[in-house]
Amino acid sequence: MLEIDVRKQRGAFALHVTFAAATPGATALFGRSGCGKTTIIHMIAGLLRPDAGCIRIDGTVLFDAARGIDVPAEQRGVGYVFQDARLFPHLSVRDNLLYGSRRARGRPPRLKFDDVVELLGIAPLLGRRPHGLSGGERQRVAIGRALLSQPRLLLLDEPMAALDEPRRAELLPYLESLRDRFSLPMVFVSHQYAEVLRLADEVVVLDRGTVAAHGDTCAMSRSPALRAIVGPESIGAVVEGTAGEVDAPTGLARIQVGAGQLLVESADLRRGQRVRIQLLARDLIIAVAPPAGLSVRNSLSGTIDGLAPDGERAWLVSTDIGGATLMVRVTDDARQALELTVGQRVWVLVKTVSLRGHVFAGANRPPR
Repeated sequence: MLEIDVRKQRGAFALHVTFAAATPGATALFGRSGCGKTTIIHMIAGLLRPDAGCIRIDGTVLFDAARGIDVPAEQRGVGYVFQDARLFPHLSVRDNLLYGSRRARGRPPRLKFDDVVELLGIAPLLGRRPHGLSGGERQRVAIGRALLSQPRLLLLDEPMAALDEPRRAELLPYLESLRDRFSLPMVFVSHQYAEVLRLADEVVVLDRGTVAAHGDTCAMSRSPALRAIVGPESIGAVVEGTAGEVDAPTGLARIQVGAGQLLVESADLRRGQRVRIQLLARDLIIAVAPPAGLSVRNSLSGTIDGLAPDGERAWLVSTDIGGATLMVRVTDDARQALELTVGQRVWVLVKTVSLRGHVFAGANRPPR
């Protein structure tokens, strides 16, 4: 368990943050610029001293103001990956990685050089210098160097902020593999909601130096605090399911979600694989009678468990489909015409094509 309870005053900005995150697991710090995300990362790493509070990981105290404990950064066993890689320009990729190994300071070598190189796909780069690498390649090397220091916790401060979209797409699968294969606790900062959905087990939403909301990624996708940041076009529920039958000719897979099934484009899905899907509220349709004669292939039966205004002329309808919750945006006129009420049985319709790009096969661990 990573336990954070810290205070810090920096000029007019006051930070007071308390949360606990499971280890192993990937925890995202998410919020607007200036809300305190990087300040928290720096305090965990030992690069910035809190004014008060404590920081513990798996029972080991890294900082405790009341007891006068402040473990030096180099002794905390924390790996740090910055936005800009910060590789040594005069060293080869191999020597940059070996520098990380030298910082292990006697910690058990859980992560071996060849395994890290293979995981990050950097074997062809070992003889090269940083100036000859792409942005994505530099970040992979920086991650490898941090891993080879044998950290108990990996911190990533917007590791993809300086990359363009193709390089982000290149790096994300490596971060997913790192999370799933090594079960190394990770705390990462991101401004990109899509990155949070793909990588995080838990999300800490920050607002002006405090925790506005905290919980697992699926639950947090429905949080008003998060919706206020990502905007109406990204509002929706994140659900997890298990891939069942995959039909090669049609390219569709059946995903068990709650008490229902969704047909999605299968891509590289395999039977039994855990899948995370974002279902945007704007893409869903709600019906008060069993649908028939429609081209929509996905129909999930459920019960309305919440209704909330979404602006002046729309409502968000929260629907329980037997263990998973979906959100549907409807106009106020539609809400009244359908006489939607809490406890009412409804059917949620999902276009298969609307799921394209929202299936995150990296979520292939057992459900939390």
